[in-house]
Amino acid sequence: MTAPQPARYRSLEFGVTRALVREGEGGIAYLRADQQLQPHAARMTDRLVHWAETAPDRVFIARRRKLADGGTGDWITVTYRQAVENARRVGQALLDRGLGPDRPVAILCENGLEHALIALACLYVGVPYSPVSCAYSTISKDYDKLRHVLQTLTPGLVYATDSRYAQAIAATVPADTEVVVGELHPAQPDDVQAFGRAVTPLTSLLATTPTEAVERAMQATGPDTITKFLFTSGSTKLPKAVINTHGMWCANQQQMRQSMPVLAQEPPVLVDWLPWNHTFGGNHNVGLVIYNGGTLYVDDGKPTPALMAETLRNLREIAPTVYFNVPTGFEAIAHAMKADPILRRNLLSRLRMFFYSGAALAQPVWDLLHEVQEAEIGERIVMGTGLGMTESSPFAIFITSPDVKSGYLGLPCAGMELKLVPVDGKTEVRYKGPNITPGYWRNPQATQECFDEEGFLSTGDAVLWIDAANPNLGLKFDGRIAEDFKLATGTFVSVGPLRAKLIAAGAPYVQDAVITGINRNEVGALLFPTPKIRQLAPHLGADVPLKEVLESAAVEDHFEDLLDALAKQATGSANRVARLYLLYEPPSIDKGEVTDKGSINQRAVLKHRDALVQAFHDDLLPFTLKPTKENA
Repeated sequence: MTAPQPARYRSLEFGVTRALVREGEGGIAYLRADQQLQPHAARMTDRLVHWAETAPDRVFIARRRKLADGGTGDWITVTYRQAVENARRVGQALLDRGLGPDRPVAILCENGLEHALIALACLYVGVPYSPVSCAYSTISKDYDKLRHVLQTLTPGLVYATDSRYAQAIAATVPADTEVVVGELHPAQPDDVQAFGRAVTPLTSLLATTPTEAVERAMQATGPDTITKFLFTSGSTKLPKAVINTHGMWCANQQQMRQSMPVLAQEPPVLVDWLPWNHTFGGNHNVGLVIYNGGTLYVDDGKPTPALMAETLRNLREIAPTVYFNVPTGFEAIAHAMKADPILRRNLLSRLRMFFYSGAALAQPVWDLLHEVQEAEIGERIVMGTGLGMTESSPFAIFITSPDVKSGYLGLPCAGMELKLVPVDGKTEVRYKGPNITPGYWRNPQATQECFDEEGFLSTGDAVLWIDAANPNLGLKFDGRIAEDFKLATGTFVSVGPLRAKLIAAGAPYVQDAVITGINRNEVGALLFPTPKIRQLAPHLGADVPLKEVLESAAVEDHFEDLLDALAKQATGSANRVARLYLLYEPPSIDKGEVTDKGSINQRAVLKHRDALVQAFHDDLLPFTLKPTKENA
């Protein structure tokens, strides 16, 4: 019998493939790459200026023009030379206002040319800025998180694109704080009256003539200069402001280049929607464009039913060299590529790597992506992944080969050391390196609590060896330690792997799962469904409320079958889902149940839906699903 041939992948070099392991006391181990971090820029501004001088006419950033009807038109582009010229002009305006760490800039808007302009101006003259989640202003009803963010920052200037932010600003921004409003290429004049206060047009900042003070301010910055404050999600507590410095950001970008040499082989081209108030979009992706002289096409789409069409439109037109998304986005793209030859041809034409972060990527989605790729180009595209966090800039761990399975993380990037610490029957991974934050702004207690006695950042992430006999293969994810719990029997439930298994088994109808059962006799799961769940009951029609769909016999039968299949695979009470409930109320941004990227926060859902969880386990909720008696 002929042995199966290994899959063929489009060529991709992996920079870190070997590790050095050092044993410590009490079962602790230390892990680092077997290569040193190479010299790198001291300031991200140096890279920006470098490209403005060596490739001045290369497009740095582009976004489609907004149309008056709410749609989008052609691309508006900004070259590296234009980006630096505009940054110097706005930078002078910021210096004129005496802004600095104690009076930074708060940016209340989505990704875009104006957002980039304000951010680069701040970066150039050493004024910290903070991109604030748009949801805190445009979706939130109480503005509590926005109010907390602004009270933590005490900004000297707040920027917003248009009157969509007027109500939030009125509720949270002090009357004596300057508000700058406007777009460079508006679809229609903004209604300034909506703000009910004096506002400064963005164009007036852009009209400022730069002086020598701008260059002096730039030269005064260094590796320790704060670039931005990125806020954590604030799932169980209020968000914390993570300090980001030039040194952190530059070191992390060099670490990325050494782990992913493809970034240095040609200027990267990105088509990207990931929000800049998150470290994945704002540090990882924007950073790799600036550091490597690439081009960023801002995608106004998103992996939602209403906005996915815009993403697909962009990918039919712009061919990225590397492509980043979250699992729900890749699922939609995989299905769209199968039926759309233009999308398939353009997206795969020069793509060297996919990369995902967030929840687990379901195996059926992975398989479909490979199927489409092999049919179109005769080979597969590597799906990159790893582990990181806001406090690590964020890149920390990356895969070592194309043979990736769901949950694989790989090895630490060059210059970082990992500490593997036994905690409650698991192994927590902790970080130390030049890309790690010095702490949280104006929160010394939280800063002290996040570092251990050796100066390693405690992550709360659990890991396992892919193969304990071969450390060079690296690590795989084993969930969040804080999410794990005990049943009433004293049995530990490892939430991460069980959650990933349930999401994968439920694809494409399950967006995310929340595992329940703390101090109970059995494990339960609350499921957030995807819009595709309506396909299980097409006879009900598209206008029927979601609750009725979820309570239909067709949906009930499907998920009872799923529970039966999972029950047959279970080895005990800790990994057997004994009850399941489909949630029709969407996750709340105000309560921290969901992030801008669409990731569900397990702890926040359990906290804010505690009454539902208790009723669920007390058999007080109708339409609770259980495995059949044959598999009980």
